[in-house]
Amino acid sequence: MAAPVHTLAPVSSRGPTIVYLYTTFPKATETFLQREMTALLAQGLDVRLYSLWGGGGEFQGRPVRVFNKWRLLELLWMIPWVALTRSRFFGILLKGLVTRRPPSWINFWENMLGAGFAGLFHREIKRLGPVWVHAAWSGGPATAAWCLRHLIGTRYSAGAHAYDIYEYGGDWWLEEKLADAAFIHTSTEMAKRSLVERGIADAKVEVIRRGLNELPPAKALRSPRLPLRLLCVARLVEKKGLPQQLQIYAALKARGIPFEARLIGDGPLRRMLEAEISSLGLPSHVFLAGHLSQQEVRQAYEWADVLLHTGIVARSGDRDGLPNVIPEAMAAGVLVVTSPAAATTEAITDEVSGLVADVHEPGTWVRALERLASDDALAERLRRGARAWVEREFDAAKNSGRLHALLTRHAAPV
Repeated sequence: MAAPVHTLAPVSSRGPTIVYLYTTFPKATETFLQREMTALLAQGLDVRLYSLWGGGGEFQGRPVRVFNKWRLLELLWMIPWVALTRSRFFGILLKGLVTRRPPSWINFWENMLGAGFAGLFHREIKRLGPVWVHAAWSGGPATAAWCLRHLIGTRYSAGAHAYDIYEYGGDWWLEEKLADAAFIHTSTEMAKRSLVERGIADAKVEVIRRGLNELPPAKALRSPRLPLRLLCVARLVEKKGLPQQLQIYAALKARGIPFEARLIGDGPLRRMLEAEISSLGLPSHVFLAGHLSQQEVRQAYEWADVLLHTGIVARSGDRDGLPNVIPEAMAAGVLVVTSPAAATTEAITDEVSGLVADVHEPGTWVRALERLASDDALAERLRRGARAWVEREFDAAKNSGRLHALLTRHAAPV
């Protein structure tokens, strides 16, 4: 059933109005965006929420406008109008279409959806009066913001995250869109370095981490920790290194270390992983739990001794930034062992806030897990280091406060 269409209120006189563009919002697997918006609303940000693809309904009492795809038919007569009235910008788009290949068909259609949204919604957004546009992602949402800039002159900012930057070499129009943005919000130093290497001005890229709206009380260390309770929370996709993780479990079994592992998440690799679990003789040790609610994930943190993150760089180039499950586990008092891929080591410093091990060397993981199972002093020291990092770096109110300040400062009349 289509989401209801809501009448937009005029711009509030209390401050600048921010038009926030998402691909799908709210989305169950993107809780970090929901936490960010919750914190921004708590600080009084005046927002209009738009979702280009899915989601919709309401969020924290605010309507989420969803793009009705049937409206794309209106572009049949709108495209000629843009070609006549915005010939320079239309030429940029046309040149890009004929001179460069998109990194993937998905990314092609994401960008086309963003451009279509701008073409169909620019008059509505213009009626809001002076606004600031913020794109949560550098794919379709940033394309929409970029096109709105050229159609009606709205200024904008954008988020740029691992998927935008690395999947098949990065988004189709990434450099052009981010060059026109007033600032770019990313959540890892790794992402900032990559953007600067691509020619984006260093001063424009702001590293603001995600965060938790509320830190859970740190649970007591379970002692003894055998059988070892192991947890992984991940989409079942290549970049999570799950076949390599199963080899670690096989090595634990061969070593005679008692353990139970739970993998929370779903995705296209599920059947392959089920077959591999059977082939390695692990059905009594490894349980694929599928997608669970946030409450159920929190209960899994209460159960677990150690979170394993075996991230790799996928063949497409995609990789994690800093998966939110790592700081979530750190906050809950769960020990963490991670591969050094991507930005995980921005939170997990080896021997300080967790342990780091090469995903291609199962023996290294076995030794790390043996230490965590038997050494209470080590476990407590790592848990204290992890909690200190989370309190310093992963507070949603504090971090969204920085984003709020950026948005309101840039959105102020010039």
